Amino acid sequence: MSVNRKLTELIKPVEGAEARVIEAMRYATMVGGKRIRPYLLMNSAAIFNVHDEYALRAAAAIEMLHCYSLVHDDLPAMDNSDLRRGKPTTHKQFDEATAILAGDGLLTMAFEVLSHPDTHPDGDVRAQLCHALAVSGGANGMVGGQMIDLLAENQQLDIGAITRLQRMKTGDIIAFSCEAGAILGHASKEQRHALIGYAHDLGLAFQIVDDLLDAEGDAAETGKPTGADAAAGKATFVSILGLDRARQQAKLLGDQAKAHLEIFGQKADALRWMSDFVINRKS
Repeated sequence: MSVNRKLTELIKPVEGAEARVIEAMRYATMVGGKRIRPYLLMNSAAIFNVHDEYALRAAAAIEMLHCYSLVHDDLPAMDNSDLRRGKPTTHKQFDEATAILAGDGLLTMAFEVLSHPDTHPDGDVRAQLCHALAVSGGANGMVGGQMIDLLAENQQLDIGAITRLQRMKTGDIIAFSCEAGAILGHASKEQRHALIGYAHDLGLAFQIVDDLLDAEGDAAETGKPTGADAAAGKATFVSILGLDRARQQAKLLGDQAKAHLEIFGQKADALRWMSDFVINRKS
Protein backbone atom coordinates (compact mmCIF):
# COMPACT_ATOMS: atom_id res chain seq x y z
CA MET A 1 0.00 0.00 0.00
CA SER A 2 1.29 3.46 -0.89
CA VAL A 3 0.83 4.86 2.63
CA ASN A 4 3.02 2.07 4.02
CA ARG A 5 5.82 3.10 1.69
CA LYS A 6 5.34 6.73 2.69
CA LEU A 7 5.48 5.88 6.41
CA THR A 8 8.66 3.88 5.85
CA GLU A 9 10.14 6.81 3.93
CA LEU A 10 9.22 9.37 6.59
CA ILE A 11 10.20 7.36 9.69
CA LYS A 12 13.74 6.54 8.66
CA PRO A 13 16.08 4.31 10.71
CA VAL A 14 18.91 6.24 12.32
CA GLU A 15 22.21 5.53 14.04
CA GLY A 16 22.92 6.53 17.61
CA ALA A 17 21.21 6.41 20.99
CA GLU A 18 17.85 7.55 19.61
CA ALA A 19 17.71 4.60 17.20
CA ARG A 20 15.63 2.54 19.66
CA VAL A 21 12.75 5.01 19.80
CA ILE A 22 12.73 5.31 16.00
CA GLU A 23 12.65 1.52 15.77
CA ALA A 24 9.67 1.49 18.15
CA MET A 25 7.91 4.17 16.09
CA ARG A 26 8.40 2.10 12.94
CA TYR A 27 7.15 -1.01 14.73
CA ALA A 28 4.03 0.78 15.98
CA THR A 29 3.11 2.02 12.52
CA MET A 30 4.10 -1.05 10.48
CA VAL A 31 2.75 -3.87 12.68
CA GLY A 32 -0.37 -4.02 10.51
CA GLY A 33 -3.84 -2.52 10.53
CA LYS A 34 -6.61 -1.73 8.09
CA ARG A 35 -5.42 1.84 7.31
CA ILE A 36 -9.02 3.05 7.34
CA ARG A 37 -8.12 6.66 8.14
CA PRO A 38 -5.52 6.97 5.34
CA TYR A 39 -8.01 5.31 2.98
CA LEU A 40 -10.66 7.89 3.88
CA LEU A 41 -8.22 10.76 3.44
CA MET A 42 -6.87 9.53 0.11
CA ASN A 43 -10.32 8.91 -1.34
CA SER A 44 -11.79 12.15 0.00
CA ALA A 45 -8.89 14.01 -1.59
CA ALA A 46 -9.41 12.10 -4.85
CA ILE A 47 -12.89 13.63 -5.18
CA PHE A 48 -11.16 17.00 -5.63
CA ASN A 49 -8.27 15.70 -7.77
CA VAL A 50 -5.67 16.46 -5.09
CA HIS A 51 -2.07 15.64 -6.05
CA ASP A 52 -1.21 12.12 -4.83
CA GLU A 53 1.91 13.23 -2.95
CA TYR A 54 -0.01 15.81 -0.93
CA ALA A 55 -2.70 13.29 -0.02
CA LEU A 56 -0.14 10.57 0.80
CA ARG A 57 1.78 12.77 3.21
CA ALA A 58 -1.42 13.85 4.97
CA ALA A 59 -2.55 10.21 5.09
CA ALA A 60 0.75 9.18 6.67
CA ALA A 61 0.36 11.96 9.25
CA ILE A 62 -3.10 10.81 10.33
CA GLU A 63 -1.87 7.23 10.62
CA MET A 64 1.02 8.41 12.79
CA LEU A 65 -1.41 10.12 15.14
CA HIS A 66 -3.72 7.10 15.16
CA CYS A 67 -0.86 4.72 15.93
CA TYR A 68 0.42 6.98 18.73
CA SER A 69 -3.02 6.77 20.33
CA LEU A 70 -2.98 2.95 20.11
CA VAL A 71 0.50 2.73 21.66
CA HIS A 72 -0.61 4.84 24.63
CA ASP A 73 -4.02 3.15 24.94
CA ASP A 74 -2.34 -0.26 25.23
CA LEU A 75 -0.13 0.77 28.17
CA PRO A 76 -0.72 -0.79 31.62
CA ALA A 77 -1.96 2.55 32.95
CA MET A 78 -4.69 2.61 30.29
CA ASP A 79 -6.14 -0.56 28.68
CA ASN A 80 -3.24 -2.84 29.68
CA SER A 81 -3.26 -4.82 26.43
CA ASP A 82 -0.60 -7.33 25.42
CA LEU A 83 -1.85 -7.88 21.86
CA ARG A 84 -2.51 -5.45 19.02
CA ARG A 85 -3.23 -6.49 15.42
CA GLY A 86 -2.23 -10.04 16.32
CA LYS A 87 1.25 -9.04 17.53
CA PRO A 88 2.78 -7.88 20.83
CA THR A 89 1.89 -4.31 21.72
CA THR A 90 4.71 -1.79 21.54
CA HIS A 91 5.37 -1.75 25.29
CA LYS A 92 5.61 -5.56 25.24
CA GLN A 93 7.91 -5.62 22.23
CA PHE A 94 10.15 -2.91 23.73
CA ASP A 95 9.35 -1.50 27.18
CA GLU A 96 6.91 0.97 28.73
CA ALA A 97 9.21 4.00 28.67
CA THR A 98 10.18 3.43 25.06
CA ALA A 99 6.52 2.97 24.12
CA ILE A 100 5.59 6.31 25.72
CA LEU A 101 8.39 8.05 23.84
CA ALA A 102 7.46 6.30 20.59
CA GLY A 103 3.90 7.57 20.96
CA ASP A 104 5.17 11.08 21.68
CA GLY A 105 7.43 10.88 18.65
CA LEU A 106 4.61 9.80 16.34
CA LEU A 107 2.28 12.52 17.59
CA THR A 108 4.79 15.29 17.03
CA MET A 109 5.96 13.90 13.71
CA ALA A 110 2.37 14.00 12.42
CA PHE A 111 2.43 17.79 12.76
CA GLU A 112 5.97 17.98 11.37
CA VAL A 113 4.72 16.25 8.22
CA LEU A 114 1.52 18.32 7.87
CA SER A 115 3.38 21.60 8.32
CA HIS A 116 6.08 20.77 5.74
CA PRO A 117 5.85 22.56 2.34
CA ASP A 118 5.97 19.17 0.59
CA THR A 119 2.48 18.45 1.99
CA HIS A 120 1.01 21.45 0.17
CA PRO A 121 2.51 24.63 -1.35
CA ASP A 122 -0.23 26.79 0.21
CA GLY A 123 0.71 27.72 3.78
CA ASP A 124 -2.94 28.40 4.66
CA VAL A 125 -3.86 24.85 3.68
CA ARG A 126 -1.07 23.48 5.89
CA ALA A 127 -2.21 25.66 8.79
CA GLN A 128 -5.81 24.47 8.38
CA LEU A 129 -4.66 20.84 8.38
CA CYS A 130 -2.60 21.31 11.55
CA HIS A 131 -5.41 23.16 13.32
CA ALA A 132 -8.07 20.61 12.36
CA LEU A 133 -5.90 17.70 13.51
CA ALA A 134 -5.05 19.43 16.78
CA VAL A 135 -8.75 20.00 17.53
CA SER A 136 -9.86 16.48 16.59
CA GLY A 137 -6.98 14.81 18.40
CA GLY A 138 -6.90 16.97 21.54
CA ALA A 139 -8.82 17.43 24.78
CA ASN A 140 -12.02 18.32 22.93
CA GLY A 141 -11.65 15.31 20.67
CA MET A 142 -9.79 12.01 20.93
CA VAL A 143 -7.91 12.69 24.16
CA GLY A 144 -11.04 13.98 25.88
CA GLY A 145 -12.97 10.95 24.69
CA GLN A 146 -10.33 8.63 26.08
CA MET A 147 -10.55 10.39 29.45
CA ILE A 148 -14.32 9.92 29.51
CA ASP A 149 -13.80 6.27 28.54
CA LEU A 150 -11.52 5.71 31.52
CA LEU A 151 -14.02 7.35 33.87
CA ALA A 152 -16.81 5.24 32.37
CA GLU A 153 -15.46 2.17 34.16
CA ASN A 154 -16.89 3.62 37.39
CA GLN A 155 -20.02 5.29 36.00
CA GLN A 156 -23.29 4.29 34.39
CA LEU A 157 -23.51 6.15 31.09
CA ASP A 158 -26.68 6.48 29.04
CA ILE A 159 -26.85 6.19 25.25
CA GLY A 160 -26.35 9.95 24.79
CA ALA A 161 -23.19 9.96 26.90
CA ILE A 162 -21.84 6.87 25.12
CA THR A 163 -22.50 8.47 21.73
CA ARG A 164 -20.64 11.64 22.79
CA LEU A 165 -17.75 9.59 24.20
CA GLN A 166 -17.30 7.62 20.99
CA ARG A 167 -17.75 10.64 18.74
CA MET A 168 -14.83 12.25 20.55
CA LYS A 169 -12.65 9.19 21.04
CA THR A 170 -13.04 7.61 17.60
CA GLY A 171 -15.28 9.74 15.40
CA ASP A 172 -13.41 13.05 15.46
CA ILE A 173 -10.22 11.55 13.99
CA ILE A 174 -12.25 9.74 11.32
CA ALA A 175 -13.97 13.07 10.58
CA PHE A 176 -10.58 14.76 10.23
CA SER A 177 -9.52 12.10 7.72
CA CYS A 178 -12.39 13.11 5.43
CA GLU A 179 -12.20 16.83 6.16
CA ALA A 180 -8.47 16.84 5.35
CA GLY A 181 -9.21 15.71 1.80
CA ALA A 182 -11.61 18.64 1.47
CA ILE A 183 -9.04 21.07 2.91
CA LEU A 184 -6.36 19.86 0.49
CA GLY A 185 -8.82 20.24 -2.38
CA HIS A 186 -10.09 23.73 -1.50
CA ALA A 187 -13.61 22.27 -1.25
CA SER A 188 -16.74 24.39 -0.75
CA LYS A 189 -18.42 24.59 2.67
CA GLU A 190 -21.25 22.35 1.43
CA GLN A 191 -18.80 19.72 0.23
CA ARG A 192 -16.78 19.91 3.43
CA HIS A 193 -19.89 19.55 5.61
CA ALA A 194 -21.09 16.60 3.54
CA LEU A 195 -17.82 14.75 4.13
CA ILE A 196 -17.84 15.57 7.85
CA GLY A 197 -21.45 14.32 8.12
CA TYR A 198 -20.46 11.10 6.33
CA ALA A 199 -17.49 10.65 8.63
CA HIS A 200 -19.42 11.22 11.87
CA ASP A 201 -22.01 8.57 10.95
CA LEU A 202 -19.27 6.23 9.76
CA GLY A 203 -17.30 6.76 13.00
CA LEU A 204 -20.28 5.83 15.19
CA ALA A 205 -21.01 2.79 13.03
CA PHE A 206 -17.34 1.79 13.33
CA GLN A 207 -17.48 1.97 17.12
CA ILE A 208 -20.72 0.00 17.37
CA VAL A 209 -19.16 -2.75 15.26
CA ASP A 210 -16.08 -2.58 17.51
CA ASP A 211 -18.35 -3.12 20.53
CA LEU A 212 -20.04 -6.04 18.75
CA LEU A 213 -16.66 -7.61 17.96
CA ASP A 214 -15.54 -7.19 21.57
CA ALA A 215 -18.74 -8.87 22.76
CA GLU A 216 -18.93 -11.78 20.31
CA GLY A 217 -15.77 -11.74 18.17
CA ASP A 218 -12.91 -14.22 18.04
CA ALA A 219 -9.57 -12.94 19.31
CA ALA A 220 -7.78 -14.96 16.61
CA GLU A 221 -9.79 -13.10 13.98
CA THR A 222 -9.89 -9.63 15.55
CA GLY A 223 -6.17 -9.64 16.40
CA LYS A 224 -6.75 -8.35 19.94
CA PRO A 225 -8.28 -9.63 23.18
CA THR A 226 -12.09 -9.76 23.29
CA GLY A 227 -14.47 -9.37 26.21
CA ALA A 228 -12.43 -6.52 27.71
CA ASP A 229 -15.33 -4.07 27.93
CA ALA A 230 -17.57 -6.49 29.81
CA ALA A 231 -14.72 -7.49 32.14
CA ALA A 232 -14.09 -3.82 32.95
CA GLY A 233 -17.81 -3.15 33.46
CA LYS A 234 -17.83 -0.49 30.76
CA ALA A 235 -21.07 0.78 29.29
CA THR A 236 -21.05 0.27 25.52
CA PHE A 237 -23.54 0.43 22.68
CA VAL A 238 -23.95 -3.34 23.04
CA SER A 239 -24.50 -3.31 26.80
CA ILE A 240 -27.18 -0.61 26.44
CA LEU A 241 -28.85 -1.61 23.16
CA GLY A 242 -28.24 -5.35 23.09
CA LEU A 243 -26.69 -7.26 20.20
CA ASP A 244 -29.60 -7.14 17.75
CA ARG A 245 -30.43 -3.45 18.18
CA ALA A 246 -26.73 -2.54 18.05
CA ARG A 247 -26.40 -4.36 14.71
CA GLN A 248 -29.48 -2.56 13.38
CA GLN A 249 -28.14 0.81 14.53
CA ALA A 250 -24.78 0.20 12.85
CA LYS A 251 -26.56 -0.63 9.57
CA LEU A 252 -28.73 2.50 9.85
CA LEU A 253 -25.68 4.70 10.44
CA GLY A 254 -23.87 3.11 7.51
CA ASP A 255 -26.80 3.96 5.23
CA GLN A 256 -26.95 7.51 6.60
CA ALA A 257 -23.24 7.92 5.96
CA LYS A 258 -23.68 6.98 2.32
CA ALA A 259 -26.60 9.39 1.94
CA HIS A 260 -24.28 12.31 2.75
CA LEU A 261 -22.24 11.47 -0.36
CA GLU A 262 -25.00 11.99 -2.92
CA ILE A 263 -23.66 15.41 -3.97
CA PHE A 264 -20.42 13.79 -5.17
CA GLY A 265 -22.00 11.19 -7.46
CA GLN A 266 -19.73 8.35 -8.60
CA LYS A 267 -16.62 10.15 -7.39
CA ALA A 268 -17.48 9.01 -3.85
CA ASP A 269 -17.94 5.31 -4.67
CA ALA A 270 -14.76 4.37 -2.77
CA LEU A 271 -16.18 6.04 0.36
CA ARG A 272 -19.48 4.19 -0.09
CA TRP A 273 -17.51 0.94 -0.26
CA MET A 274 -15.81 1.83 3.03
CA SER A 275 -19.19 2.27 4.72
CA ASP A 276 -20.17 -1.27 3.73
CA PHE A 277 -16.76 -2.60 4.78
CA VAL A 278 -17.04 -1.04 8.24
CA ILE A 279 -20.45 -2.58 8.84
CA ASN A 280 -19.41 -6.07 7.71
CA ARG A 281 -15.86 -6.27 9.07
CA LYS A 282 -14.75 -9.14 11.31
CA SER A 283 -11.66 -7.54 12.81
